[in-house]
Parts: sequence; C-alpha cells; structure tokens
Amino acid sequence: MIQNNPIGRLIAHIVLIVGIMIVAFPIYYAFIASTQSLQDIMRPPLSLLPGGHFWENYTTALFGGIGRIGGVSVGRLLINSTIMALAIAVGKIIISILSAYAIVFFRFPGRMVFFWLIFITLMLPVEVRILPTYKVMVDLGLIDTYTGLTVPLMASATATLLFRQFFMTIPGELVEAARVDGAGPWRFFKDILLPLSKTNIAALFVILFIYGWTQYLWPLLMTNRNDMTTIVIGLRKMISFADADTEWHLVMVTCILAILPPVLVVVLMQRWFVRGLVETEK
Repeated sequence: MIQNNPIGRLIAHIVLIVGIMIVAFPIYYAFIASTQSLQDIMRPPLSLLPGGHFWENYTTALFGGIGRIGGVSVGRLLINSTIMALAIAVGKIIISILSAYAIVFFRFPGRMVFFWLIFITLMLPVEVRILPTYKVMVDLGLIDTYTGLTVPLMASATATLLFRQFFMTIPGELVEAARVDGAGPWRFFKDILLPLSKTNIAALFVILFIYGWTQYLWPLLMTNRNDMTTIVIGLRKMISFADADTEWHLVMVTCILAILPPVLVVVLMQRWFVRGLVETEK
C-alpha cells in the first residue's frame, strides 16, 4: 500500500508543475507573439504579456488572404485539414472494424492468409509505398481532391489488429446465444459488437484524428493548388528563408489555430480515450 507521505506528494506536485511549465511555455510564447504586431516581434525582446492586436491578427488570418500561400485564408486551411483528419479517422475505423469482424467471426478459405497479408504491411515503411500510390492517384486524376488526400491513408493494419485482438476476447457463448436468438451477422455486429467496442473506437478515433491532422508528406505530394493545402503545409509555406519576408505574427496565429482542433478532440474525448486504453474487462 502507498503511504500518504506529504513530502513525497509535495515533490511530485513540484515536478509535475515544472514539467507542465516546460511543455506549456512555448505554446504560451506563440500565443503572445500572435497578439503582437510584426514590428513588435522584429524588435526583441518580446513582451511576455499579450499585445493589442489579437482581433486584428486572428481576423486577418482566418478570413483574409495570406500572400505566401496564394491569398488563401487560414480558415480554408483549417477546413481542409478537418475534412482530411475526419475522413481518415472514420474511414480507418470503418474499414478496420469490418475487416477484423470478417477475420474473427467468419470461416472462409484463406482467412488467416488475408490477416497475415494485412499484418505484413506494418513492416513496410511509408516511403516504400508512397511513390506507387502517388502514381495511381495521378493516373486516376485525384490530385488536388479530398479523395486523393484521404482514401490512400484509410487502410490501417494497426487498427485491424487491435479490433481483431478485442473480438477474440468475445466469449463463444455470446456468439451462440445471439445465433439461437435468431441474430444474423449484421444484427450481431450492430447490436452486440459495436456497443462493446465503443471505448476502443473512441480511443482509436483520437489517435487517428491526430495522425490525419499532422500529415505532411502525403498532402505535400497531393496538393498543387493553395486552396487544397492543409494547415501543416500552409504553415511551412508561410515561413520564408529571410525573416524580413515572413509575417511572423500571422505565422504564430496559424500555429495556435493549428493545435486547437487536436486539443479539442483530446479534451472532449479524454474519458473515452482513457477507458479505451486501460479497460480490459468487457
């Protein structure tokens, strides 16, 4: 049993607070810079208190055009990234849960062969698959489309493996009871497996949403038009090699806006995310 040691608790809290400050200070500093004018940022040292250009900077970034990304607003980049992240997360979950369901609960020739073929893809680096996939997208005319941005990233061997391992813990008696009750494959999946898988789906959704949101290499290849660019690519385009050509106040605004959706997803789904990671009894 862990003893209630006041000194130990104090040390633990100090370490936790210091760790939070180390992690949070760069974000706070970026927020402070996002409220300053470009002239204030270019004249160091930068104040540690918010400036007076909050509404001006955020309105300009969200609704005005930014020159270095072809006059496209950050609001448009946020929409592109949100569509991409949601489509990848939802698509991966749907494909993976149906694949795992078929592998575990159906008996057909080559069932395990298909599973191992899916599993082997975990050993292939993204760089090995990215050029052939890009060639297919070019041949299909899917450059600068949401389909081209999302569909090639929807298949997930990891999610399939996780769902398979969970489905294998479902008692055989439950399957037999459903069969005796007259439940077909679809009803068994919809009424029994899906409710049992809610926490797993929530945990995977958080992870896969962040995975889709932070994609860099694939959107870089698949987008030529600035209005189809994601916020991660747009942020890179906004930064010039010469400091004088970079609108740093708008760059900092974009940084803050870029981290808000993933943080919001984690905060809103934190309870489900933790339960999906640690819950073992269904």
